[in-house]
Amino acid sequence: MSVRHALLALLSEGPKYGLRLREEFEAGTGQVWPLNVGQVYTTLQRLERDGLVAAAVSGGGADEATEPGPQKAYRITEAGAKELDTWLRTPPDLSAPPRDELVMKVLVALKVPGADVPEIIQAHRRYLVELMQQWTHIKEDGDPADLNSGLAIDAELFRLDSVVRWLDAADARIKRAKADAESPFATRATPAGDNPNDERPVPNGPWPLPRLRGNSRQEVRTTQR
Repeated sequence: MSVRHALLALLSEGPKYGLRLREEFEAGTGQVWPLNVGQVYTTLQRLERDGLVAAAVSGGGADEATEPGPQKAYRITEAGAKELDTWLRTPPDLSAPPRDELVMKVLVALKVPGADVPEIIQAHRRYLVELMQQWTHIKEDGDPADLNSGLAIDAELFRLDSVVRWLDAADARIKRAKADAESPFATRATPAGDNPNDERPVPNGPWPLPRLRGNSRQEVRTTQR
């Protein structure tokens, strides 16, 4: 999550104080991501250093009474507006898989003698399903007109659902591998669409593509573009 760009977006509406920026950030993200006021001021200082925002000593105002530290109202600069527009239009770099702790636990469990990997997977799955239920309750109890909160919770529900589906796929793959190892004459069949080396359309644009060692097909396709 880019706090600096979120603050630039809030400042694009007009000059604001640090405390107000924190309040609007939390309200704008559906209260899903709390933000420490110290982080707000640290980020604003860096944005000011980079010429993306400008600050002026306040002459007083309704927000000033509750503002900690130097009373400054911040505004976005022309360079800040250009930086914000570029960030909004540039896809995030998702080409390198993140070091997901849950994925690492499953991979490590495969190497631990005596580890009941299917049970480990199911333990994590139960926890994720419970989380999804809690988020669903929060969504149902919330204000349907709160667009920001609804979108943020939907994003979290979709993320958790994708992890649950990965756990299901991992459980099935591990069980197939075990069955193949125990039955050397069994036919090994890969379900359609389950092969990571299946041809995929290469997206247009100067965006990063998957970086995996030994993925010669990807390297060839990238070279041919």
